[in-house]
Amino acid sequence: MKNASLILNSVLAVAVVVLYVLYFTSKPGSSSSSQSQGTVAPAGSIVYIQIDSLMNQYDMFNDLKSELESKAQVIQDDLSKKGRAFERDYKDWEAKIQKGLVTRAQAETQQQQLAMRQQELQNLSQQKQMEMAEEERVLVNKVMESLHTYLKVYNKEKNFSVIINSSATMNTVLQADSTLNITSDVVAGLNDEYIKTKSKGTK
Repeated sequence: MKNASLILNSVLAVAVVVLYVLYFTSKPGSSSSSQSQGTVAPAGSIVYIQIDSLMNQYDMFNDLKSELESKAQVIQDDLSKKGRAFERDYKDWEAKIQKGLVTRAQAETQQQQLAMRQQELQNLSQQKQMEMAEEERVLVNKVMESLHTYLKVYNKEKNFSVIINSSATMNTVLQADSTLNITSDVVAGLNDEYIKTKSKGTK
C-alpha cells in the first residue's frame, strides 16, 4: 500500500480544479491599458475585443466564477477531511502492527479495508474532477453564448465588417489602432443586459 501522505496528496488533487476557471481571466491590469476610451470605430471597420479583459469585467462571468470557486472549495474541504481520516487510520494500523497488537489475520483484513478506502477516495477525487471540469465547460459556454447573442444585436447598430477575438494566449491582433478596440463598449452593454436579466429573475 502507498504511503498515507502520498495518498492524501493524490486525493487533494481536485483542489486544482478551481484554478482552471482562473485561466479565463487575465492578470490584473494586463489588458486594460490598451482599451479605447474614445469614440467607437465607424461602421465597416474591422474591430477587436480583448476577451481576457472582457471576462474580467463581465459581471455574469464573475458571478458564475465565484459560484464555481465556492463549489470547488466545498469539494476540497470534504476531500481533505476524508483524506486526513484515512491517514490517521493508516498510521494507527501501522502502529498496531509494529507493537504486535493485532494478529496477522487481523492486520491483513485491515489492510484490505484500507486499500478499499484508498481506491474509493481516489475514485471520488477523479469523479469530482470530472464534475468540476464539466461545470467549467458549461460556465464558459454560457458566457460565450451570451456574448455571441449580444454581439448579433450590437452589430446590427454598429455595422462592423469583422469583430476579432484577441487574448493574451491567442492574440490574432498584433498591432491595431486603439479606437478599433470595442471591449469597453461591449462590456458595458453586456453588463446592462445581465443586470436586466438578474432583475427579471428576482421578480
